[in-house]
Amino acid sequence: MPVVSNTSPILNLALIDKLALLRARFGEIWVPPAVVEELRIEQDLPGSKAVLGAREAGWLQVKEVKEQALVQVLRRDLDQGEAEAIALALQVKAEWMLLDERDGRRVAKQFGLRVTGVLGILLQARREGRLSSLQEAMEQLREKAGFHIRGDLFADLVRKSGERNT
Repeated sequence: MPVVSNTSPILNLALIDKLALLRARFGEIWVPPAVVEELRIEQDLPGSKAVLGAREAGWLQVKEVKEQALVQVLRRDLDQGEAEAIALALQVKAEWMLLDERDGRRVAKQFGLRVTGVLGILLQARREGRLSSLQEAMEQLREKAGFHIRGDLFADLVRKSGERNT
C-alpha cells in the first residue's frame, strides 16, 4: 500500500539531512502536485537538493489527485497541499498519511487515515536503530527548520526513545 505525504515531513527531514529515513521506513512516498509546488525543489533552497535527489531516484513520486471536488471541500479548513495530500491518500487507500499540522491531522483521522508526522518518524527510526539520537534530531529540527516542539512533548519523546534528556 502506498504512503502519501504532505510538505512538512519531507521538508523538515530534508532540512536536517534525515530524508533517507522516509525511504528506509516506507520505501516509496507519493505526493500530490501541490506538495511538489510547496517544496519548491527547482529553487536553490535549504533541503531542496535532497528532495530533488529523492525524486530523481524514483522513491518520491508525484501522483495526480482525481477527486478535485473533495479537494475543494477540504480547502475550507486546510491549505492546498494538505487538501490534495488527504484526497490522494483516500484515493489510493494509503497505508500511512505523513502530516504534521494539527488541523490536517484531525481531518485525516476523521477520514480513518493512519497518520504520523516528522516526530513519529524520528522516534520510530531511533527505536529501530537508524537514528543515533532522537534528542539531537529534534534539536536540529528546532534550530534548522524552526519546528516548534513543546517542552513536555520533547521530554516525553526522549523518554520514549530510551535516551536520557540532557
